[in-house]
Amino acid sequence: MRLCTQVGAVTALSRFLSMHENYWKLKQSPFGSSVDPKHFFNSSTHEEGLARLRFLVDQQRSLGLLLGPRGCGKSLLLEVLARDLRCAGHFVCQVNLLGMCAHELLWSVANQFSLFPKTDDSTLHLWKLITDRLATNHYQQLSTVILLDDADEAIGDTLLQVLRIAKQETTPQSRTSIILSAEAKRQNLLGSQLLDLAELRIELEPWSTQDTEDYLQQASVGGNRAGMLFDAEATQTLHVLSGGVPRRINQLAKLCLLAGAGRELPHIDATTVENVFHELDIRA
Repeated sequence: MRLCTQVGAVTALSRFLSMHENYWKLKQSPFGSSVDPKHFFNSSTHEEGLARLRFLVDQQRSLGLLLGPRGCGKSLLLEVLARDLRCAGHFVCQVNLLGMCAHELLWSVANQFSLFPKTDDSTLHLWKLITDRLATNHYQQLSTVILLDDADEAIGDTLLQVLRIAKQETTPQSRTSIILSAEAKRQNLLGSQLLDLAELRIELEPWSTQDTEDYLQQASVGGNRAGMLFDAEATQTLHVLSGGVPRRINQLAKLCLLAGAGRELPHIDATTVENVFHELDIRA
């Protein structure tokens, strides 16, 4: 009975979301919630951040940090970078370190290196698999990029293993780059040695008002809508209330469309944005 109730709730929600897309004459929801490169908006801060990350890899620097407040788009930027690097022929490994212990990290890296690790492999064996693959990539002149998201959320001695890899790859002949992402205010959790090894720090900033306006306009176009969804005052209000944080902007904009459809508004105005924000307490 409970399963039937849950399925019914999901079906009702899907129908409701479809109705709001129909109301706004959208072929698809313009505000995606997944970390998917197709939802990437190349704001000024993300454009600069992506360019600096590519520079770090192109110059074969061993370690870089991607910093920023929660919800600023670090994970999505790493997804875009990974996609671009793979297309350019780089050997890319992506791991999210949230709650991950050292053994899980080494197993995940070995698995992404297509080394077919076993779940009961020892840390020593996993370490040998990884270092052998890095050496092989080096001799084959294959650039290796290891992207570690949410590094400030790792547990145990996970970051010690990251440090071991980073210190092994600091020679001028190294072809391995490691990029760690973390909240700027929590970067001290990475430890002084990793912070000292970092050759480049990229810090993402909140969006400008123009970025928010351009994003909402692009979202309207992406949804195949002819006119703007948000009027000028609503755009300004949404930017201020969200603090320019991309995740908040996305959440608030999506909920405003639902509210606007329910009230049969011709477009989203500032009052609707304010009401949704205060009623639902939007936070990053």
